[in-house]
Amino acid sequence: MLSVHIQKKLASFSLNLSFQADDEIVILFGPSGSGKTTILNCIAGLSHPDQGNITLNDRVLYSSDTKPLPVQKREIGYLFQDYALFPHMTVWSNITYHHPYRELTKQLVQVTGIDHLLEKFPSQISGGEKQRVALVRALATQPSLLLLDEPFSSLDEQTKLQCHEELLRLRKMWHIPVVLVTHDEAEAQKLGNRILRMNKGRLEA
Repeated sequence: MLSVHIQKKLASFSLNLSFQADDEIVILFGPSGSGKTTILNCIAGLSHPDQGNITLNDRVLYSSDTKPLPVQKREIGYLFQDYALFPHMTVWSNITYHHPYRELTKQLVQVTGIDHLLEKFPSQISGGEKQRVALVRALATQPSLLLLDEPFSSLDEQTKLQCHEELLRLRKMWHIPVVLVTHDEAEAQKLGNRILRMNKGRLEA
């Protein structure tokens, strides 16, 4: 289970919220600039709250009283909105970076239709293709928690639907919490077990 209770002062408002995620997909839904990506970054360890605590399966990721757990020890898969692919590495090297080849990786490559891109570099593929590569990389680590920041926004409709189904299948198979940021109401309704609506750093009733 993921448990988040955090406070953080941002430029134009203060982030102040609490939520939990168990074996489910929790959607963070709201306008741009409402703090959704900051929440993901705090959970992943790329940013730190000013106060509060974050735990995952009884492990303390962050607490005001202790040193934060390093990013690489958090067992979190994260799909960034800007993809964050290594430009000097091939698609295959990006996907398998820091983890051995698994049968799951091959399945994900086939499902997302990127098998013909494996020897190319990020500069040689489209934005939608980069997003699919980043999604496979996040899923292939078999994380204890999956964070997805607008994961399907650049995909064509058919690929988007395939990725929706694969995400739902993998969540059921792994029984891990997923926190997904989206601006798409239909996507939120389809994928989310719960939808947390945000406005200026707080959850709306």
